Amino acid sequence: MDIVQIKDKRFGLTISEKEILNAIESVAQRINADLQDKNPLFICVLNGAFMFAADLMKFVTIPSEVTFVKLSSYEGLMSTGKVKEVFGLTENLSGRTVVIVEDIIDTGKTMANLIESLGSKNVAEVYVATLLLKPEALEHTVPLDYVAIEIPNDFIVGYGLDYDGYGRNLRAIYTLIP
Repeated sequence: MDIVQIKDKRFGLTISEKEILNAIESVAQRINADLQDKNPLFICVLNGAFMFAADLMKFVTIPSEVTFVKLSSYEGLMSTGKVKEVFGLTENLSGRTVVIVEDIIDTGKTMANLIESLGSKNVAEVYVATLLLKPEALEHTVPLDYVAIEIPNDFIVGYGLDYDGYGRNLRAIYTLIP
């Protein structure tokens, strides 16, 4: 599909499923090399990162664990500017190497808040793996260790990202058509 309709908006194909999977495999290869002796705990940020995390973990070959945290900062097309933790971590993170798995970094506010909250949990080290990065939108300095794909500052859906809860199931990424 080159164009998809979600509610009142139309979106055009931007990044194919094949391009996404190739970028994810490349990130996983780097993680496998960099963290081979670390036994990392991957923290998937729900809801958006579930597809990225699932495919990333298929390519991760080192001993590791995965858990989930749910944060929210979007309503419709816009960030609310406030990060809300819907449910959090229950694991003991003391002394662990943590890899935060995020769908997209735009302003960086959500990631900055999550990294700050991990600081009180005595983690050994924190890495950030994101499927998408919008460099033009970045407002907060956050470590970006593994970036699969850089994109312009446009509104997108698909591959876990949504518009009002819809479009997460799309196998590719689509950009809003003005």
